[in-house]
Amino acid sequence: MGCCSNSSSGNTAVDTREVVRLGYSKIAQTGTLTSVTAPTGGGCCGNAGNLSADDLATKIGYSAEEIKNLPEGANMGLSCGNPTAIAQLQPGQTVLDLGSGGGFDCFLAGPKVGAHGRVIGVDMTPDMLTKARKNVAHYRQSTGLDNVEFRLGEIEHLPVADASVDVVISNCVINLSPDKPQVWREISRVLKAGGRVAASDMALLKPLPANVGLLVEAMVGCIAGAVLVSDYEAMVTAAGLKNVSIRTKPEYVAALSQFKDPLYVKIAEGLPAGTSIADYITSIDVTASKRCCG
Repeated sequence: MGCCSNSSSGNTAVDTREVVRLGYSKIAQTGTLTSVTAPTGGGCCGNAGNLSADDLATKIGYSAEEIKNLPEGANMGLSCGNPTAIAQLQPGQTVLDLGSGGGFDCFLAGPKVGAHGRVIGVDMTPDMLTKARKNVAHYRQSTGLDNVEFRLGEIEHLPVADASVDVVISNCVINLSPDKPQVWREISRVLKAGGRVAASDMALLKPLPANVGLLVEAMVGCIAGAVLVSDYEAMVTAAGLKNVSIRTKPEYVAALSQFKDPLYVKIAEGLPAGTSIADYITSIDVTASKRCCG
């Protein structure tokens, strides 16, 4: 789905969640980030500057062919990676997408799991669910499949049964959560024994300078909520998952920097001389699995 919110350091978890919900409602209604993020820019929300949603998607690993076949409006430039590419989906699997937005990754996952598989998208924003559910008709017509559904819910409290999912995917959403450890505990809960998670997210390579950290926190929730890569790995492990792998992906930050995303320009202005945003912020691919026994 992606990440886009304005927040302040005094917000509680409930306040942060409501700010995110409001921001994504506006995105769903307008189909664009401009009205939500201006004048601060798209940031990790993508679709910034002269970079279109489709252009950004191709730069972070989606093929032009799969984007072309998606329902109109499913890709809103909210991705920071391609979790379906690293999920190694197989026919017959049940897949859960956290923060599914307009259904972008769900509609890509559906044909991979086939008629005997199932894809469940969960999103806490009713307007996003409305958009995704409207897109289902196009998906059914173009693929001949009826294997994608969307549920209202928060990723900290998933509306999914214990041990019912083969693969969990997520695209630049977990960083938005005010309680990320709880999200990872929920992922562990819903996965079957031996199940896997493949998520794209944002993280820090090293702490941002204090002045920039305050600026980011005031401007955009996803980078403000990003944690160090080492802390991220510890969080996933603490949830009981194993085989944890975190791979940094500089392409996303490079694309937004190259196309002069207003937020990234502002951050760069506050960094020490001789450093760049890519020295501090990165998108990541996260994979892990649940123990098969016990």
